Amino acid sequence: MKRILLVEDEINVVSFIQKGLSEEGYEVVVAFDGDSGMRMALSNEFDLIILDIMLPGINGLDICKEIRNKEIITPVLFLTALGTAENVVIGLDKGADDYLIKPFKFIELLARVKSLLRRIGYTNFQSLSPQEEHKHIIADLELNDYTKTVKRDGKEISLTSTEYRLLLLFLRNKKRVLSRVDILENVWGVNFDMGTNVVDVYVNYLRKKIDKDKQNKLIHTVVGMGYVLKETYEKSN
Repeated sequence: MKRILLVEDEINVVSFIQKGLSEEGYEVVVAFDGDSGMRMALSNEFDLIILDIMLPGINGLDICKEIRNKEIITPVLFLTALGTAENVVIGLDKGADDYLIKPFKFIELLARVKSLLRRIGYTNFQSLSPQEEHKHIIADLELNDYTKTVKRDGKEISLTSTEYRLLLLFLRNKKRVLSRVDILENVWGVNFDMGTNVVDVYVNYLRKKIDKDKQNKLIHTVVGMGYVLKETYEKSN
């Protein structure tokens, strides 16, 4: 049975989520404030954390940031009443994997939960073995999906969980042009808000870490179509 930590202070929202997910076969553990949510997230193992942003005590953004600082890779789904593009990007930049804007229907929440739990790199993580097929290489860039490390020119690069998934998607689709919709569906899951510029923001984050000060740019813009990862010495757009 998958264990889910729900950190939410609104009783009616807790009841709604806990009842629905329990009926779907999930074990839901609840924390009603940020301080207890932080303690539970850091001291217990969960398959997913559903985290409200506005909480008594420590807010959800700081909880998520601390979880990632402790190198806990558990998927995090933010619940928020703040649906602007800026607030969404801030939340994702703290290490969240997806978000859902209040109010929402239970079927929307369930779709996000299922998507996060089956996401590549988390589901069946323990069954992986250190074989060559877990290595993805282009030019002098190497990603090892067993050790979750990224290196370019032999130097290790630190990525957030979202940046890592984005790079892995590019590496698995070398030379293929990926549209923004392709990237949204594969990195952030279903029904992501197309009104945000989160793809462009994260591609730029990744470029700064992967391509900065490199003559051989790897991440390229295909105007009007999307992005592509390819080895070329032509200037990136």
